[in-house]
Amino acid sequence: MVRAAIRGLPIRVVASFLDSPTQMLIARPEYKSVKDLKGKTLGVSTFGATADVAARMMLKYSGVDPEKEMKILALGSDAARFSALKEGIVDVVVISPPADTEGRKWGFQVLARAYELFKFPFVGLGVNLKKIHEKPDEVKRVIKALIKANRFIRTNRDGAIQTLMEWGRTSKENASLSYDSVVRVFNADGSIPEDGLQAVIEAAMKEAKVTRQISAGEVSDLTMLREAQKELGIKGR
Repeated sequence: MVRAAIRGLPIRVVASFLDSPTQMLIARPEYKSVKDLKGKTLGVSTFGATADVAARMMLKYSGVDPEKEMKILALGSDAARFSALKEGIVDVVVISPPADTEGRKWGFQVLARAYELFKFPFVGLGVNLKKIHEKPDEVKRVIKALIKANRFIRTNRDGAIQTLMEWGRTSKENASLSYDSVVRVFNADGSIPEDGLQAVIEAAMKEAKVTRQISAGEVSDLTMLREAQKELGIKGR
């Protein structure tokens, strides 16, 4: 959504519900730290996707320059990346839970988790400007519903796991592992961390090769979020 807004599409981000990506870096057993990955090969989904951006940020945060010190391959789905790791085609992949549990069975190492390193809004709500201007109350109702959903997830482990099982058609074990791996990134109020939004803007500017300064107001509109929070009795961040 931020990339699209920067390119001129009439849309704005109006809320964020996950404060960081759920992705992690999982490497073959011989690598014990991120710095061991210098000169190695990383598998991502597609170039420019959030997983790719998160992987590069984790590497940079840990002292590795992904642009100069690593080879990066776009491999598609989580399953394809995991297979490439098992076959030794790549040395490390960026992937989401519960792949960390499966990875440990193969002796792979979880070297970094994005949410432990930085704030980078991952899942939110984007709205067309026409909808914002013509039906702000509808947008606000959606925001309130999603805030309530987040609060349910954060406070009702059993209910959230049951929903994951039914919606994702997965086992209780996988649903439980996924929940426990990512629940901490679900925020309680829909707010967008300022530093996180700035990081998203900078990443989008780099990809779009935009050199002028982009303000938060060009990609986001928090008016309806503030109103929704007030009606729910929440003091936003």
